[in-house]
Amino acid sequence: MKKTILFFILLMLGITVLTGCDDKGESFKREVYTVDSELIKKIEINVQDRLIEVSSSDDNQIHIDYSQNSKEYYNISVSDAHLVMTADNSKEWTDYIGVKPSEENRIISLRIPDKLLDTLILSTTNEDIKLCELSAVGNISVSVSGGNISFEKLDADDSITLISKNGNISGLIIGSYDDFDITCETKKGKSNLPSDKQGGSKILKVSNNNGDTDIEFSDK
Repeated sequence: MKKTILFFILLMLGITVLTGCDDKGESFKREVYTVDSELIKKIEINVQDRLIEVSSSDDNQIHIDYSQNSKEYYNISVSDAHLVMTADNSKEWTDYIGVKPSEENRIISLRIPDKLLDTLILSTTNEDIKLCELSAVGNISVSVSGGNISFEKLDADDSITLISKNGNISGLIIGSYDDFDITCETKKGKSNLPSDKQGGSKILKVSNNNGDTDIEFSDK
């Protein structure tokens, strides 16, 4: 009797795993969202388990490259010059059994021209956020849980906020050290920034839990 019960339990588990694998087999489609930068003052991307890469655009457009399917997809909207991208899904619990999407399907690429944005907000989990040379943004906020934040020649007119948990923060900020009013909170990690420095015309806020912080400053 016990062997019969065990057999049926193993059979059901096998069916469940196979069901999960079948759902995972659905292919992703690469898509591009494009909007005129003149219409946008604020960009906000809030996702999970996705690498976010930010670079400059060669034209006067804002482009977002991403992959999605019927199980994992995104909502993109624009209202009052505020572009918002969020992740959504229609997964059943069996869909979480098996491997995650391939690396190329877990990348969101944001390209913006060198025109002033009031605000750029980026947030993800379990992946990195990488910013190439970026300028002409008033306020930049980047948040990662379970990944790293890295940037090259980050330039903001007003404020930069960098928040990381279980990851490192590193890169080069355009401007002198004296330009910034700095607050830095570090737990279980090393940092080359002071915990508190007053007197700058711009604001730099850094919070890192269980990771190292290494930020350099350079004039243009």
